[in-house]
Amino acid sequence: MSELPSDPPRLRAILAYLDQRLAESETVATYLRLQTTAVRQALAAAEKRPANGRRLPPPMQQRSALPAPAQHDAGGFVVEKQLHAGHPLGATVHRADCTVIQRDANPISADDGRQALTGDGKFFHACEFCRPDAHLGIPG
Repeated sequence: MSELPSDPPRLRAILAYLDQRLAESETVATYLRLQTTAVRQALAAAEKRPANGRRLPPPMQQRSALPAPAQHDAGGFVVEKQLHAGHPLGATVHRADCTVIQRDANPISADDGRQALTGDGKFFHACEFCRPDAHLGIPG
């Protein structure tokens, strides 16, 4: 930093700005630590569960080959409520087995999920993790 001003009001303003930046950095660091812990716990739990006696391929291989569109029963998809009224993304459509659902979710049929995801994007969007749009045969 170049020379600091000599008057107290400007020094206080600089100090307040620096304190704010430090607090924001600490908040982000705390959030990232919490998310890292949650992901590690989910990974450990997933690795302990046998998936029909087979290990799942690494995530990059899973994403590169999208599964063929499939018809699911009414419990195959859910709609998670939007973050808050007026949130720009609207409600989230997930596969029922998605592990990132955080709020209340209601089961929907495959047809309802397809209709929601092909309608107005301000009301519904597909989860980027479980990709219900790919499973419903909706081009991405």
